[in-house]
Parts: sequence; C-alpha cells; structure tokens
Amino acid sequence: MAKFFLLIGSILAGLSVAGGAFATHALKNQLSDRSLEIFETGTKYQMYHALALILVALLLKSQENTPITMVSAGYAFIIGILIFSGSLYALSLTGIKWLGAIAPIGGAAFLIGWLSLAIAAWGME
Repeated sequence: MAKFFLLIGSILAGLSVAGGAFATHALKNQLSDRSLEIFETGTKYQMYHALALILVALLLKSQENTPITMVSAGYAFIIGILIFSGSLYALSLTGIKWLGAIAPIGGAAFLIGWLSLAIAAWGME
C-alpha cells in the first residue's frame, strides 16, 4: 500500500503543479476571474491532499502493522481529490453550475481522510 500511495500521491502532486501552470498561462484569457479562482482552488486542494497521501505512504512504510485507518485515510484522500478537485475543474471549464454541488462530497472524503489519519495516529506506539 505504501508504494501505491506514494506513486499516486506523487503523480497527483505533479498534476497539481501542471494544472496550476495550465490555468495561469493557457486559461487566463479563456476563463473569467471567478472560473480561474475555482480552478486554482481545485489545484490547491489537490496539492494539499497529494502531500497528505505521500505522508500516509511514509507512515505506512514505517509501521510494522498496517492500521486499517491509515489505509482508509489514503483512499479517502484519493477519492476526495477526484471528486472535490475534479468537480471544481469541470465547473470552471464548463460553467455547469450543478457540478459545484458535487464538491462537498469530495470535501467530506477529505474530512474522513483526516479523521482516519488522526485515529491511526492515536493508535501508534
């Protein structure tokens, strides 16, 4: 699991950098200021949680026993990125307003991830 989370976290972090650069350079004249702000929020949250996923990978690597809550945290961060950031990217690029209603589901996944990580930390020796 550690290798998988490290790989996915690294890819998602790199894609966040690429997405931010894309928004700054290619989309600046194509989108409204509000749409650019929404896109940038997606890239920020993607980066934060990609780094959290890398942290989970490193913690898993250091543990003799893999706590299920640590694994749950990793998956929750991935799901959160896909739903939260993905819906914000789609909203900013298409202008379809109902896509904004999906973002809180991804936000809930982020919260589940952080709660799972806290529970795993509580049980660490």
